[in-house]
Amino acid sequence: MARFVNAAVSAGIKHLGFTPHSPIPIESPCNMADSDVTDYIKEFNRLKEEYSGQINLYISMEIDYLGKYWGASNPYFSKLPLDYRLSSIHFIPTQEGELIDVDGSTKSFMEKMHRYFHDDIRYVVDTFYHHTIDMIEAGGFDMIGHFDKIGLNASTYQPGIESEKWYKKHIDNVTDALKGRDIIVEINTKAWEPPVGYDEGVAGPYQPRLFPSEATIKQLQKAGLQIAVNSDVHFPERITVGRDAAFSILDSRN
Repeated sequence: MARFVNAAVSAGIKHLGFTPHSPIPIESPCNMADSDVTDYIKEFNRLKEEYSGQINLYISMEIDYLGKYWGASNPYFSKLPLDYRLSSIHFIPTQEGELIDVDGSTKSFMEKMHRYFHDDIRYVVDTFYHHTIDMIEAGGFDMIGHFDKIGLNASTYQPGIESEKWYKKHIDNVTDALKGRDIIVEINTKAWEPPVGYDEGVAGPYQPRLFPSEATIKQLQKAGLQIAVNSDVHFPERITVGRDAAFSILDSRN
């Protein structure tokens, strides 16, 4: 955490929020354990005091929505001293009801499509967005994270899928669900540069993108929704990745 604060101060960033993946009631190597939360809060408070006057720090978590029984509105999170809550979809249920992380690498996603989802990409995309709507309606959070993230892996599995009418309808539905709610929409810039270890020789030329996509960002602006630009990087040296690109889109009149 100290490395991220140092990187942010060096980059001239004035506001930095920490959003580790929250504890969840299922096994996941990507989520912090409940037993680590006390140490996380303690370290945050130490850094906030040490860097007072240099940068504004905020404590948060990226809270997984797992359905009606677990999400940002769960009483567990009301007991934590969080400045704000970020909520995202990473897991969706298979046709048999098993929760599977669909947010990983494209290679992992391809394997899971065959192993868990019977190669039914329409089911995966529909379920992802239906859970997104459910998450919005359940509430309890201040910011929604990378709400079209499924588009990256889905487009790898089925090129052109984001241009299909039924897919665009999901984007329209999420936009409509956010209207009139005090929820900030995240523009996630993490994927503007290749992930660490990306091999063009294997995966082909890298295609930079934002979440949501440029067209969706314009749609969100037109709808009058609140927007925040976040890097979501897991490496301090990438803390400003994609920021200029995101603000350029937001500032464009086209």
